[in-house]
Amino acid sequence: MEYTTLGRTGLKVSRLCLGTMNFGPQTTEEDSYSIMDRALEHGINFFDTANVYGWKVGEGVTEQIIGRWFAQGGGRRDKVVLATKCYGSMGDWPNTSGLSALHIRKACDESLRRMQTDYIDLFQMHHVFRAAPWEEIWQAFEVLVQQGKILYAGSSNFGGYHIAKANERAKARNFLGLVCEQSLYNLNARTVEMEVVPACEDYGLGLIPWSPLGGGLLGGVLSGEQTGRRGSQHVKDTIEKNRPKLEKWEALCAELGERPADVALAWLLHQKVVTAPIIGPRTNAQLDESLRALEIKLSAETLAKLDEIFPGFKPAPEHYAW
Repeated sequence: MEYTTLGRTGLKVSRLCLGTMNFGPQTTEEDSYSIMDRALEHGINFFDTANVYGWKVGEGVTEQIIGRWFAQGGGRRDKVVLATKCYGSMGDWPNTSGLSALHIRKACDESLRRMQTDYIDLFQMHHVFRAAPWEEIWQAFEVLVQQGKILYAGSSNFGGYHIAKANERAKARNFLGLVCEQSLYNLNARTVEMEVVPACEDYGLGLIPWSPLGGGLLGGVLSGEQTGRRGSQHVKDTIEKNRPKLEKWEALCAELGERPADVALAWLLHQKVVTAPIIGPRTNAQLDESLRALEIKLSAETLAKLDEIFPGFKPAPEHYAW
């Protein structure tokens, strides 16, 4: 396994991050345990979750599964850099969502309880919350750090402006601020290159891409578009819309002799601001296969061909102005 530091911090994390969103809804608890154990065997030490995963309001189903896995012992908790998120609705009562100081405190305590741990390595804001000032948000995070409940703060689904504003406010408070941003980023979704990537580079944030395979679109979908989730009408429409690109994409992967999913992950690992793409295996076999991406070295010529198939974005304002 390869490791890198998370943004400008000294924290070492694996170049692949284990996403746990499938644990509960798609993957049984027993299989989830097996996948997490296998991840540790491979040296993957970076696990990402969220209090809303499991999609049963207020229950934190996925966090509970992780907590029961930690409770098995064997040094599991000590080996994991644990990342979770707060923001989403955890109940019907006021102050059970968003980023008020009250909800941040409650969300952290509840995540700690569910995951049976006394600290969270990376506590992430799942979305921008425009109703609260950054002074309130950062004060709440500072208290959690002082109490030893969290170590680092991160964001998810922020724009470049939000990253800049958040970290300028943190700097004024002599607080470390955001150390990473988790964004939608893959070959077919490169909008973040315009504003978010430059902000991450300037403020020293690691970028953690979610949906690195574009919801399966980059995983060789043309060869299996009629089966499983790929058989839904929405997915079929998406495939048809992107068919010219996908045909070129899968042909290029065939020339390279690599699986499309592995090339898609490898491409992200070639982007200098990316810390670790989030992989969401539903089986051990899928987890094992994903490690191939770490071995693929894409030539400048191949990277240029990929840019031709999936055009990217220049940093703003050059992308749209002189």
